[in-house]
Amino acid sequence: MTPRNSAAARAAALRAQARRGPRRRLLALLGVRTAAMRQADAQAAQWERGAKGEKVTVRLLRPLTRWGWFRRLLGRPVWVIRHDLRLRGRRFNLDHVLVSPCGTAVVVLDTKAWHRGRTTALVRGRVCCGAEDRHDQVEKVAGYAAAVQAALGMPGVTVWPLLVVHGSPIAGGRLEARVAGWDGPVHVLGPDWLVPTLAAAPKVRDARRAALLARRVDEVLRPYVQDG
Repeated sequence: MTPRNSAAARAAALRAQARRGPRRRLLALLGVRTAAMRQADAQAAQWERGAKGEKVTVRLLRPLTRWGWFRRLLGRPVWVIRHDLRLRGRRFNLDHVLVSPCGTAVVVLDTKAWHRGRTTALVRGRVCCGAEDRHDQVEKVAGYAAAVQAALGMPGVTVWPLLVVHGSPIAGGRLEARVAGWDGPVHVLGPDWLVPTLAAAPKVRDARRAALLARRVDEVLRPYVQDG
């Protein structure tokens, strides 16, 4: 099954809304773009870059779940992975949520597509892409993780915020950023570091506990549906 992609849906909605109505449809058919169309297309292009990054992340994560029975036979950990979810009562969407084979950890993974010609690094403790401060994106994923942990309500379960950046090279391959109000690092990784970091994380495996945790995740997180 192909995972839902709300970023792609948002891009399509922006383009369609800007061309709604007989006059706008006729202009679009004639190859004429109004100022509103150009603005919508620029916004849609940003969402489409994000959608492309999410698709790449989905492909990168597949080795963690592919041939689950065979991986178990070899003693390798198997992750449970969900894509494009929404926490009940909240408007934000979660790009990817992963349940560790140990049954005590959930990873809230956000995908970003940043400028390919600019390096992402820590500058005075803040994550920056070139000269642009992007620390608000780190704060957001930490906030998502905090909300998920509260909703799960399972003692002994830790939620890890993680951000994978496509395009922009990460200084050193990975960063550990700090956010006020969050106890622990927010990991900012380049794509090449994603699966090795996750695959090395589980020290033990508890299939029963992992299954219980996955069921709880499915109870509190639902497929994201774009409003409007």
